[in-house]
Amino acid sequence: MTRRLAEVARKVGVSEATVSRVLNGKPGVSETTREAVLTALDVLGYERPTQLRGDRARLVGLVLPELQNPIFPAFAEVVGGALAQQGFTPVLCTRTVGGVSEAEYVDLLLQQQVSGVVFAGGLYAQADASHAHYELILERGLPAVLVNAAVDHLGLPQVSCDDKVAAEMALGHLKSLGHERVGMVLGPKDHMPSRRKLETFLAAGGDPALVEHTMFSLEGGHAAAARLLRAGVTGVVCASDPLALGAIRAARRSGLSVPADVSVVGYDDSALMNCTEPPLTTVRQPIDAMGRAAVDLLVALIGKAAVPADELLFEPELVVRASTARPAAG
Repeated sequence: MTRRLAEVARKVGVSEATVSRVLNGKPGVSETTREAVLTALDVLGYERPTQLRGDRARLVGLVLPELQNPIFPAFAEVVGGALAQQGFTPVLCTRTVGGVSEAEYVDLLLQQQVSGVVFAGGLYAQADASHAHYELILERGLPAVLVNAAVDHLGLPQVSCDDKVAAEMALGHLKSLGHERVGMVLGPKDHMPSRRKLETFLAAGGDPALVEHTMFSLEGGHAAAARLLRAGVTGVVCASDPLALGAIRAARRSGLSVPADVSVVGYDDSALMNCTEPPLTTVRQPIDAMGRAAVDLLVALIGKAAVPADELLFEPELVVRASTARPAAG
């Protein structure tokens, strides 16, 4: 107990006596100090006293699938800053292979009495994945917001980039350059944003034989694009920037030049895509606007306010760089 008092006191910058007064529910402590002590207790991993467990912590879980794709650290930066402006402390939860799962993170966040959760790139976007932990969130009444295309039955508020418009932009760009044989590299078949992009591709007359599904990684993009290149495509639209970088690598290892022999379009416009060789043409997600909207929705839910039932769709932007050009003659 003494060690806990000392750690919390150091974290907040108050005396151990003040921490003791908060933990024992005694008067004489300002509400600001009380909230700071309870938040420090949560951050340090200590259980709240029984009489205080009914209070929500000023903590918000931010659950991401990974940090290797630069789009997710960028999103975390926006959401973390917006939460801090609203007086909340973000708790970053990143899934790892063989590590803590998304469902286990939800259990931990519930134990810590967090005020809400923002999910980005989670299992809610995979139709064949288990969604029991989202149903638990609904059952507990915990405010939560999902970023980018969830399966239909969850009923949680959503903020998304418009995948159909993104696919239209990428395909329209390649067609305007004169490409007729265009392939598409997408995520897994049950991935909802990829399904939306595929619908647009097929509606525009795309050849289903020129669609490859793979894992979201450089290696996945390389393997999928290599198959498309053997099928004679001159343009490749990818569902993420790492997939596009894999496609460029596949082209080079096949003895082809980008963009002289094959054009490649990515998705996200994550960090440093203007510094690749060649700089990557991509479709930019409006991460700043989406992140702030997700936080605004969550704060409204925490405050028991009504929020839009429909998915909030944000318009992407085509960013043309040097990885696309007119197809080579012949």
